[in-house]
Amino acid sequence: MKIINLVEDTPGEPGCLYEHGLSFYIETEMHKLLMDCGATEMFLKNAEALGVDVKAVDTCILSHGHYDHAGGIPEFAKVNDHAAIYLKDSAGGDYYHITEHGEKYIGIDRKIMELPGCVAAGTECRIDEELFLFSGITGNENLPAGNRKLKKKVDGTFVQDVFEHEQCLVITQDSFHVLMSGCAHNGILNILNRYFELFQSYPDVVISGFHMVQKGGYSEEDILNIRTTAELLLETGAVFYTGHCTGQEAYDRMKEIMGEKLQPIHSGSSIKFLQDVPEH
Repeated sequence: MKIINLVEDTPGEPGCLYEHGLSFYIETEMHKLLMDCGATEMFLKNAEALGVDVKAVDTCILSHGHYDHAGGIPEFAKVNDHAAIYLKDSAGGDYYHITEHGEKYIGIDRKIMELPGCVAAGTECRIDEELFLFSGITGNENLPAGNRKLKKKVDGTFVQDVFEHEQCLVITQDSFHVLMSGCAHNGILNILNRYFELFQSYPDVVISGFHMVQKGGYSEEDILNIRTTAELLLETGAVFYTGHCTGQEAYDRMKEIMGEKLQPIHSGSSIKFLQDVPEH
């Protein structure tokens, strides 16, 4: 299994650009796939620099309906017209970021929903023996504080976004399991609880942003939630790779607790598994 980050918020590999966005290329025995496509076509430029042929991709997964994960999909579709694009049917909703400075639309280009390769994924979607998608995440354990500013416009009124448009990818190769999420808006602990419900175990590896970044600084409650989350993640036995919306301060605090079980992601970096993973 090969997993390469194609774009992320922080500089990484020489020759790779970076932006506020996220995209991964994954190569398995059966598939060449993308998980998200960043905010712009930048991930395509990085893919070329990294020697990744996106024309050979057969599957694209959209983790949720925000522009920084879907913005590059229209350009991807221009160079690859055969890949299936799995998303939630609610991914095209009216999603906004609300602050004291006003409102900003952060949803996707709705033309994406009309692309011929789009497949609306259900609450549980078995693509094949390697790939499985799930949503239906419940619970409110240590939800990201930043979610409070993320809204959905319904009939002209802003309501709290409950992220029914978020889905997670499980990749299985032999007995090795990788769980991938975009921002874990539903809370990484709740996502892992849902995974455990489905598989009666925890994954070997988790790759996800944790949406813990706070531009205005952290309250004591925020810091406690970060530390508690790190302690509970450590108990799963999985190795976690994170970046994008996690934030450096949150990462540093979690790293103090999790040690080698927490690793960073940067633009263009390859995931180097700390456990044995099947190579095909």
